[in-house]
Amino acid sequence: MTLVQPRLRAITELRFDNAYARLPEPFRVPVEPKPLADARLVHFNADVARLLDLDPAESRRADIADYLSGNLPLPGAEPVAQRYAGHQFGQYVPELGDGRAILLGEVRSESGARWDLHLKGGGPTPFSRGFDGRSVLRSAIREYLCGEALHALRVPTTRALCVVAGSEPVQRETVERAATIIRVAPSHVRFGTFESFAWRRQPEELRRLADHVVETHFPEFAALPDRHARLLEEVSIRTARLMAAWQAVGFVHGVMNTDNMSVLGLTLDYGPYAFMEGFIPGFAPNHSDPWGRYAYAQQPAVGEWNVGMLANAMASLMARERAQAALDGFAPAYEAAYAARMRAKLGLSDARPADADLLEGLLALLAADRADWTLAWRALGGVTVADTTDTRAFAALFTRREACEAWLAAYRARLVSEGGDDAERRARMDRVNPQYVLRTHLAQRAIESAERDDFSEVERLFRVLQRPFETQPGAEDYALPSLDGATAASLSCSS
Repeated sequence: MTLVQPRLRAITELRFDNAYARLPEPFRVPVEPKPLADARLVHFNADVARLLDLDPAESRRADIADYLSGNLPLPGAEPVAQRYAGHQFGQYVPELGDGRAILLGEVRSESGARWDLHLKGGGPTPFSRGFDGRSVLRSAIREYLCGEALHALRVPTTRALCVVAGSEPVQRETVERAATIIRVAPSHVRFGTFESFAWRRQPEELRRLADHVVETHFPEFAALPDRHARLLEEVSIRTARLMAAWQAVGFVHGVMNTDNMSVLGLTLDYGPYAFMEGFIPGFAPNHSDPWGRYAYAQQPAVGEWNVGMLANAMASLMARERAQAALDGFAPAYEAAYAARMRAKLGLSDARPADADLLEGLLALLAADRADWTLAWRALGGVTVADTTDTRAFAALFTRREACEAWLAAYRARLVSEGGDDAERRARMDRVNPQYVLRTHLAQRAIESAERDDFSEVERLFRVLQRPFETQPGAEDYALPSLDGATAASLSCSS
């Protein structure tokens, strides 16, 4: 059977079905983007364009930057700013909302998929709280690249269609250059969206929001009397699995406020994130988080706490027992997902009770030497049952040689007991242990070039990150850690 390819469309021909804009004004406020002076396309994501049935060749039209920055309206779009609240560093903030982002509309592809087009940096909205509503080129590039990096690493995430740079100066820690990014995801509804109506004591609006999410994203629940409880259970499980995915690739989000948590279990709102280099369980990349609330080791517990805040917000929609059961389901879902991911990273085919101790031993070894997370896991694939040069490449990452050899002896014994072929196991491990991640210094190098109007490094890095598990000739330096220890870098929320 021949598959029918969807008709690729011009930027002015996208099919919009704006379900969120049809919700009444408590949920959103109509707003128009502020024009971006001297809009210029930095990068265009052809793969994301195809999700929208958008012809990638549209990136070459003369006015494309104006359409993608909000300077020209997209026919059928209905721009709105979404209302939400949230717990920020544990404290409830009642009025947040889209302060520098605008939901342009929802595109329906011929396959039936629904995609938000979310313009970040499009200027002030009623939720901007006196700020300019702009994004800067630095943060737009970081978000654009990281969404694609996590997608290629098979971590659920929002992605982006493009980055557009302007000439407007924007004051952050220093004066920077305004830019926009169009984020693409099935939904941008957050835990904090539910919290907003719960804390405002608006039960009908809360119910309507829950029904909207169910009908739009979980239609299999729509006719069920316990649809809201099932929604909460699904969100809890998806969030748990997302936390396991972050931990496995060494990703630290940096600002896990409930307004940054997606009800679809997607990585949302990239700010002061980082991929760990040297393994420091207490690493927190956000300089606004000196106490490490959102450190790497804390992410699973914070994810569970955030689900608890969502369960509190949704409690009036279901029996208390169901809300508690959904929250109680987080821990086993996380443990199962984490165990499966880490077992695959270790190259083990079956699960055994002692594997937890084997993993903890390796993590302790990594932490003691602050060994590079990505390099160590990739090198582990070269360990064989016999002592070979490839095995010694893993050991060379550690200074505590006796501890390393003791762990390797236990690991080899586990491999022998399982059987299997060294080469086959390495192939499996190389499919889950990446060679390339978005290290902070790599992103910074691309940003510095882009600020000089040289976007070639954004393109090169983008292409490398799309194939993180493959050895790419000529890209050797993209696999190397920074010279000055980027794991210790402290980033701002404007990052």
